[in-house]
Amino acid sequence: MTALLEAKGLVRHFPIRDALGRAKGAVRAVDGVSLFVYRGEVLAVVGESGCGKSTLGRLLLRLIEPDSGTLHFEGEDLRALSASALRKRRRRMQLIFQDPFGSLDPRMTVEAAIAEPLKLHGLHKGRERERVAELLSRVGLRPELARRWPHEFSGGQRQRIAIARALASEPELIIGDEPVSALDVSVQAQVVNLLAGLIKELGLTFILISHDLGVVRQVADRVAVMYLGKIVEEGAAEALFRNPRHPYTRALLAAVPGQGQKPAMLEGDIPSPVAPPSGCRFHTRCPFAQPYCREVEPELDGLTHRAACHFQDSLPPAPPLREAEPDARLRHLQSFFDRETTP
Repeated sequence: MTALLEAKGLVRHFPIRDALGRAKGAVRAVDGVSLFVYRGEVLAVVGESGCGKSTLGRLLLRLIEPDSGTLHFEGEDLRALSASALRKRRRRMQLIFQDPFGSLDPRMTVEAAIAEPLKLHGLHKGRERERVAELLSRVGLRPELARRWPHEFSGGQRQRIAIARALASEPELIIGDEPVSALDVSVQAQVVNLLAGLIKELGLTFILISHDLGVVRQVADRVAVMYLGKIVEEGAAEALFRNPRHPYTRALLAAVPGQGQKPAMLEGDIPSPVAPPSGCRFHTRCPFAQPYCREVEPELDGLTHRAACHFQDSLPPAPPLREAEPDARLRHLQSFFDRETTP
């Protein structure tokens, strides 16, 4: 099976400069990441804040340029495209931002915001208004709201509008950068349900960037775990949740509410991405670290379930997780839905 999107060895460092503009170091935000995503699947990229997952999402769309590495979409080298060719290719790749308040232009009506990609790519000429109405209905908003301004909507409604705008160009791939983390808990449930339904209905390929493992377990087919700019574990979602092979993944899963486990206590602070530790980057906080871990950096090892840990095959069994149950936040709450979609 050919991957829809494939990245190899992506690197992006952000230079740190002093008051005179002289470079004095760099933040190693993404430091050699390779991943792939197949057509029609949901890949979740998870990790603590500052691990580089949002930067990775922008690199995958070439919203920021990598320092090195390769990036292919449908077999085409995205890094070799000119600005005009990349703009055309981006019709098939869209991003949903975390902040629904900052992602919409306050000077544009909802209709103008959603119609903008239609006009840019020459889609549905002569019936843009009808298409905007269709998209609003698809995300659970009344079409007559199209002429209102962004400030007239709640956070959940704005995120629905942002989703409608992302769908306007009829993309194959959507990257959601923490698409529900800025929303109220009850509204998160509605938006996650909406995204899950759209992914299934439209056959979308989706990359979910999130720190919420409860949501990830409900919607993801595969999971990639990031730590300090690198992927430390990657595999099918259910296999990774049932049998995490990296100590960092175990600590993340143990902290998921409602699992009946005592959260793993990680010693020490998160190292700085300016000067990451030698060897395994997690060894400063790992309860299983050995002297070898400080000296040699592990590679992602395995076939369908890979982990970057020298001792992944000799670690004690991970505590079992409870069977996956529908998260209370993912249940359809009609009363909240009515309140959210009716200003």
